[in-house]
Amino acid sequence: MAMDVKSWATKFKNLTDNDETIQCMGKYYTCTFMFDMGEQKVIVEMHDGKVKNINTDPAPLDPYDFALRASSQTWREFGQPVPKPMFHGIWAASFRRDLKLEGNLLSMMQNLRNFTVQFELLRKCGVPV
Repeated sequence: MAMDVKSWATKFKNLTDNDETIQCMGKYYTCTFMFDMGEQKVIVEMHDGKVKNINTDPAPLDPYDFALRASSQTWREFGQPVPKPMFHGIWAASFRRDLKLEGNLLSMMQNLRNFTVQFELLRKCGVPV
């Protein structure tokens, strides 16, 4: 059963803001991205390695730099403590599964190390779908 998106956002924010790796390397980790999970979308706004805001009910024109779009089943696999092969990271899933990367991918690449660490926090907090 999926957790409430507001509860998920609080947990994801706390994990991010207290992650030693992100806090050590994230001084310039500033970008906004969308997790499109099918029936649930969230926009995460990062500023200097901290979560500034998580928009849990984005409108169609709410801005973001880049988006990760996949089915809710793919997101549930990402959120497992030990994901199955090809769900262990964004590159594997984009090559072999239904994950699509869209938007300003330069922004994603400039923040890739921190973004990857943050993405892997889904294994601790799960996903809201």
